[in-house]
Amino acid sequence: MKISKKVILLGHFGVGKTSLVKRFVVQKFSEEYHTTIGVKVDKKEVVIGEHLLTMILWDIEGGKSQQHLPPSYFAGAHGIIYVFDLTRPATWETIEEELTYFTERLPKAYKRIIGNKRDLIDEVQLREFQERFKGSYDFLSSAKTGENVEELFLALGLDMLS
Repeated sequence: MKISKKVILLGHFGVGKTSLVKRFVVQKFSEEYHTTIGVKVDKKEVVIGEHLLTMILWDIEGGKSQQHLPPSYFAGAHGIIYVFDLTRPATWETIEEELTYFTERLPKAYKRIIGNKRDLIDEVQLREFQERFKGSYDFLSSAKTGENVEELFLALGLDMLS
């Protein structure tokens, strides 16, 4: 069965939303930083069980708050991926507030919280982060190395099909 689902990627600027989408869609990574202005839409088809799922990925511009975004950006979203940068504490300080805002607007959307740039922290920093934030995120990833990128999107896809 062929199904389409809209997924929005949210988070501060520079956390790696665009890089995660690029890694998932075309298995590439670029060191060059390109600011997303507005929204960039990509899609990828994945097979999950008996379903051919087309994920429509809305890579939304970052900011200190996502609450300024036009409602049309998140209208009809089936999934939310909130991305923060493991190397920048300011990017995870408002996660709860931001997710509350979007949960009120999209109560049926499935959510995943992902800490990106895993390749930039060492094992000591990783353990400290995991102890401090245990249970408050779904995946730690690296768009650069591909660590947990496919797993993130497929887990969300599976949720959206249930």
